Amino acid sequence: MLVQTRCIKVAKGYLDEVTEKFSKPSPVDEFEGLIDRTVMVSKRSKDYDEVMVMIRWASEEAWKNWEKSDVHLAGHRANRGKTEPEYILDKKVAMYEVTAVTEGVIK
Repeated sequence: MLVQTRCIKVAKGYLDEVTEKFSKPSPVDEFEGLIDRTVMVSKRSKDYDEVMVMIRWASEEAWKNWEKSDVHLAGHRANRGKTEPEYILDKKVAMYEVTAVTEGVIK
């Protein structure tokens, strides 16, 4: 399993704009190999908020197939040259290979 995270630092007052963008239906939702897409928020800082998007893929190959797909590339071409909104203070993307999963018990 491969997990991609995107941590976005957002100016106070703009959390909804970012969470809505990453929560709405997307072509990736129907792509083979996608396990799920999770959007989380942290409001712990008084200076900014954070949005964490976690995308889980069945394999690195599934993620690579998405990255080189026509629909993914078209989305990047459509956004080329657009400037980031001023309320986006910082973004970091990371990739993790899952080495172990321990499931809990839900009662």
